[in-house]
Amino acid sequence: MPEQKTIKNLQIPGVVPPQKSCSDPYCPWHGSLKVRGVLLEAVVEKLRTKESAVVRHEYLYYDRKYKRYEWRRTKKHVHVPACLDIKEGDKVLIGETRPLSKTIKFVILGKHT
Repeated sequence: MPEQKTIKNLQIPGVVPPQKSCSDPYCPWHGSLKVRGVLLEAVVEKLRTKESAVVRHEYLYYDRKYKRYEWRRTKKHVHVPACLDIKEGDKVLIGETRPLSKTIKFVILGKHT
């Protein structure tokens, strides 16, 4: 009988587990990676390798001097689990994890609708 991979319940509302399974140790669904801290919505700008990507996060910033809000954006390097089908231009939900490398401190949890 083949061994079934268990899918962890991340207990994050609106996030659906992927249908495919993977053997990636840095996968929050099938591996041992814990998601803690900030959850952000972002847009995938560039797929660097098959395991990492660059995403753009846009947010509102309040300027106290002029008493107005302005849009700011930042780029983050994220880990892409093998069980997710992510393409450039997709809206995704990313979660903060422990540092996986020098620049990667976030992981993609799934596509955001």
